[in-house]
Amino acid sequence: MNLQEISAANSKAIEEMMKADPVWVDVCPAIDVIPGMTPKTILHAGPPIHWNHMCGPMKGAVAGALMLENLASTVEEAYELAASGEITFDACHNHSAVGPMAGVISAGMPVFVIKNKVQGNFAYCNLNEGRGKVLRYGGLGEEVTDRLIWMRDVLGPALKAAVKFMGELRIKPIMSEALHMGDDLHNRYKASSSLFANRIAPALFETGKNGADTAKVLEFVGQNDYTFLNLAMPALKCMADAGDGVEGSTIVTAMARNGTDFGLRISGLPGQWFTAPAPPVDALYFPGFSEKDANPDIGDSTITETMGFGGLAAAASPSVVQFVGGSTKDAVNRNLEMYEITTRENPEFTIPTLEFRGIPTGIDILKVIELNVTPALHTGVAHKEAGVGQIGAGCLRAPMKIFQDALQKFSDTYLK
Repeated sequence: MNLQEISAANSKAIEEMMKADPVWVDVCPAIDVIPGMTPKTILHAGPPIHWNHMCGPMKGAVAGALMLENLASTVEEAYELAASGEITFDACHNHSAVGPMAGVISAGMPVFVIKNKVQGNFAYCNLNEGRGKVLRYGGLGEEVTDRLIWMRDVLGPALKAAVKFMGELRIKPIMSEALHMGDDLHNRYKASSSLFANRIAPALFETGKNGADTAKVLEFVGQNDYTFLNLAMPALKCMADAGDGVEGSTIVTAMARNGTDFGLRISGLPGQWFTAPAPPVDALYFPGFSEKDANPDIGDSTITETMGFGGLAAAASPSVVQFVGGSTKDAVNRNLEMYEITTRENPEFTIPTLEFRGIPTGIDILKVIELNVTPALHTGVAHKEAGVGQIGAGCLRAPMKIFQDALQKFSDTYLK
């Protein structure tokens, strides 16, 4: 295979990604829709990892999920069960799913169901808990469990009824509009979450059977700045997967972290993970915390950068600079650099501060290695110990090793 053939394969992969049309169609218990899910399966963020190697916040999230499923009654029992071999752990990405931060999805959790109307593939993500002490950051305790039960028993059914009443909700128009309103679609979701709440509010009231519950649902959705994160991520997963499995393509289809390892997948080597140690985050910390408290990078939310948002669209969201550090000029320069390692500009998603250029799309491992420039990422920071939660946010770069290893395997496969 020569460079011209690789270029043609990359064009095919990116075209499939860009023409995908993800729409929200349902909310269901994970076990009813996620392929391969069982009552004793726990899906997690990042590449596959064994319980013994999981970081503190992921272990905390697993324990919380096992207690939510009534498989354990205490954290100690949950840890013992998790270590027993009775629980099946696997990466969300291996089951057409994604999860922010610890990314834990258990059988009974309600998940957004996103369908790609063009190529027909699906993707899934659990519902967002909001800020504060939450399971996705390894938070534990009665308040965390009570919120998850309410989300399962009230929020999930309400959202399901609303989307069934609407028929479907297209995700791309919300992302496009929100990008013009200052969201980077990774660390900032204020605009997109508000747009989403406005679109579903009439359907919630049309279908709600209890006025107090409906009001609480709308309040929770509307006041949670990160509601739309859990819709954007599976929508972008749908788009990335549409370009997966193209023979000879060097385009990145997933970047994900489990708090221990950073993983990469590319289109021409479908289903194969390339990993390196998860790096620390250059972060701004909440009062009382510092880098000594921080866990290495974690979460599937880098699916946003995979498709050109987050750190690849930093110039679209100047306010994120105040959250992750640096200056507005730094954000613009990082954004411009990202055009050098990608193959296309996506005209559906444009950046006003860059004269409405399309976001950089289609990370090419060949360009990453040739230029010695890895993708810039935005992220949150979890405390390294289970039960504490988020302690800051910041920026980082994907490790070069995963791109080098992917290229070596690609060469062994296609360039013999």
